[in-house]
Amino acid sequence: MKNGVAILTILFAAMAGYSQERPTIAAQPNTVFVGADGKFEAPPDTARLQFNISAQEDSARAAYDRASKNAEQIRQILRSNGIDPKTAEIGFFSLQPVYDWRTAKRKLVAYRVNSAVSLKLKDFSKIAPIVQQLADTDVTENQSISYSLEDIDAAKVKAVEDAYRHARENAGAVAGAGGRVLGELSYASVDTFEQIRMMTPLAAQPMNAMRAQAEAPAPTAEFSPQNVQVTAHVNAMFTLK
Repeated sequence: MKNGVAILTILFAAMAGYSQERPTIAAQPNTVFVGADGKFEAPPDTARLQFNISAQEDSARAAYDRASKNAEQIRQILRSNGIDPKTAEIGFFSLQPVYDWRTAKRKLVAYRVNSAVSLKLKDFSKIAPIVQQLADTDVTENQSISYSLEDIDAAKVKAVEDAYRHARENAGAVAGAGGRVLGELSYASVDTFEQIRMMTPLAAQPMNAMRAQAEAPAPTAEFSPQNVQVTAHVNAMFTLK
C-alpha cells in the first residue's frame, strides 16, 4: 500500500437495467478508470404455478357454489401432495354478469365467477403430479409455470466478482500498454440486476385432449428449469505505478 494507507470506496446500488446513469468520476493523475460487465447463472430455487378457477351458471348463487366446489377439489389435490392449501394465494375474485349482445337490447344470460390462484413450490418433483391432477379434474384454466431465484444474494456476489475480474484484466492491459504497472484499487461502484424473462401464460388445452395424452410423458419431462442469470457492472479506478 502506498504510505500504508488504502482508500476503498464501494458503492452498491440496485438497478433495473443498463439505463441507469453511471457515476461521473473526475480524472486523477496516475490512475486508470475502467468499466466491465460480469454475469453468473444459477438454477432456480422456486417454481410458481398459476391458474384460474372459473365457473358459469344461470344464477349468481349457482356460479358461486360451483366455484366453491372447484376450489375444494383444488384444496384436496394440494393436500394429497403434502401441500397446505393456505400456501396458495388468491390474486383476485370476481363475480360478473354475462350478457348476450347479439340483439339491440342486451340480455342477461348467466353469471361467471373468476379467481386467480398462485402457488409457490420449492419441491419441483410435485409440479408434474399437481398439474396432471388439475387437468384431470377439469376445474382450472390457463395453467402456467415459471421459475425464479429467490435466494439471489449469493448469485449477485458471484456476478460482481466476475465483473471485477474483467475490470482488473482490462486495467492491467491498459497499464501494460502504457509501460506502467497496475497498482491498487482506489474506487469502485457496482450495479447488479436479475435478467427478467417475461412469460405469457398459454391457454390450457381442452381437457379431453389432455386426458387422451395421459399415457405420454409430460411435455416438460426430463427437461431442467432454465437458469436465472444475474448480471453486474463494475466501474473501478486503479492507481498506476
